[in-house]
Amino acid sequence: MERGGTELPPEPSAHTRQRMEERTPPGAGAQPSPEERRALAGRQLRVLLTPLAVPGGRLPHKRLLGAAGGSPDGKRRRPEPPPGSPPANGAAEPDSDGSDSGDAPPDGSPQLSAYERKRLKNITENAKFFAALNLHKSAARLQQIATRKQSHVTRRAKPKKAEDGAVRRRSMRLQRVEPPGIPMPEAPAQPEEEEYPQVPAGPVPMVPEDQTGDGPLTDDLLATWLRMSEVKANDTEEHTCDMTRYQDSLNSMFLSEANIKKVVKYRVSSMAIHPSESIILVAAGDKSGQVGLWNVSCESEEGVRVFVPHSFTVSCMHFSPCNPAHLLSLSNETLRCGDVTRAVFDEICRSEDSFLSSFDFLEDGASTMIVGHYVGDVSVVDRRTPGTSPELSVDIGFKRTRTVHIHPVHKQYFLAAGSVDVGIYDVRYLKSKGNKPVSSLKGHTKSVASAYFSPVTGNRVVTVCADDKLRVYDTTSLTSAALLSTIKHNNNTGRWLTRFRAVWDPKREDCFVVGSMARPRQIEVFRDTGTLLHAFCSADRLSSICSINVLHPRRSILVGGNSSGRLHVFKE
Repeated sequence: MERGGTELPPEPSAHTRQRMEERTPPGAGAQPSPEERRALAGRQLRVLLTPLAVPGGRLPHKRLLGAAGGSPDGKRRRPEPPPGSPPANGAAEPDSDGSDSGDAPPDGSPQLSAYERKRLKNITENAKFFAALNLHKSAARLQQIATRKQSHVTRRAKPKKAEDGAVRRRSMRLQRVEPPGIPMPEAPAQPEEEEYPQVPAGPVPMVPEDQTGDGPLTDDLLATWLRMSEVKANDTEEHTCDMTRYQDSLNSMFLSEANIKKVVKYRVSSMAIHPSESIILVAAGDKSGQVGLWNVSCESEEGVRVFVPHSFTVSCMHFSPCNPAHLLSLSNETLRCGDVTRAVFDEICRSEDSFLSSFDFLEDGASTMIVGHYVGDVSVVDRRTPGTSPELSVDIGFKRTRTVHIHPVHKQYFLAAGSVDVGIYDVRYLKSKGNKPVSSLKGHTKSVASAYFSPVTGNRVVTVCADDKLRVYDTTSLTSAALLSTIKHNNNTGRWLTRFRAVWDPKREDCFVVGSMARPRQIEVFRDTGTLLHAFCSADRLSSICSINVLHPRRSILVGGNSSGRLHVFKE
């Protein structure tokens, strides 16, 4: 059917009508219950109106019921043109010729197909259903609730700045004002940091710290030291003995309560033992510059005397090998010789530029010495020349030199241990710069605390490294040192303990002692093969770490010093 020259769409097929009926919600015209309204209010409904493609044209647009310009029956009416305007789409006016106004319904609305009528009916029912849900009212109510919740959130008001004219009240206690009539107690004096005494340059009298002049006790101690030194040592005993006999002697050594004594005030940094076989005399140096002498054979309190010949840490001590009446001690700034015959500490060498670290004798007469510096240099000192300056100062290429040690047989060779370097040098070929070692002991990954030749032949070297290892090298050939054994050992002593130093037993070529961090506290004896031979311990009496240890050159005596200045003597 045509109207106004426009062909109307054909009637929808049965399949299309079935799909449209399925999309129409059942019971669309019924009023929902309150429960259904609440359920639908919490969900978002979305209705999709999908236009159908119609061949030959498109469907006319319709308006929802209640929209602007809509009719009560939901049918769209053609808007009437204003008077005098031509008809739209070229259609003729009703009175003009060729018009098809006779085909329009009596009410003037265009004729609709059954499909269009059913579609308009579904739209009308859907509109009524949505109107019944009151979605606009629900949205408005939710908006009010959200606005009301936000209104309850209040920000904390910033405190107003005090006006310049306002004065804050403070109590008399805070103002440190004495209340009227009641005096405030005096504040206790703050303890000041303890300062070590500064020792002047030059000779220092051998006077104990707690004495202002010569006394009978000091005379007795010095007389004993002098008497011991006059006795010639018996050197007929062999240095080496059967390992079974040596182990038996180690097992027979014990620590008694009488053999524990506090000798110096602070932690022990070096020790030396007199070679006398009749009386046990031990010297200990601490970090403040004190040198303590302990006559172990004297059981009374008078057996200990403390001297202050240095201002800094005493890092190395030796009795003279040719004259035990001389005790040589080295600190950061000076090297001194304590002469008991004259009761004075003579100054041998002084360094103002760099700290001294260690020394050793270049010959048996103890007249010349090799001295190491913390900055890495090495000096040669001759006691026979006047003055306190070294004869030679050389750079061996180390960043730091902690210990130096002379070969026991070939005195021209010395061993130097530094940051991660350990080398053997020939003193005859030293020059100011560019010195190369005869051989280097490789394998250290961290700083080396000490390195020493074995006492009899010098065919072994033991080192202590911060990588928690003890290493023993074969130095039978000084030009090609080889690693013999590696021992895993905890060397992490920390800040408050003196670093471990492994020292050889002067009576043996293959055994050395070293401190230990293990519990119970102990002093360990190792063989050069890496085998633990013995551990000196005493659950009741040895409760601290002995970082510094020394062995008697002829008797079965071991002395260990801890960080509180206390010495422990193990003997048979």
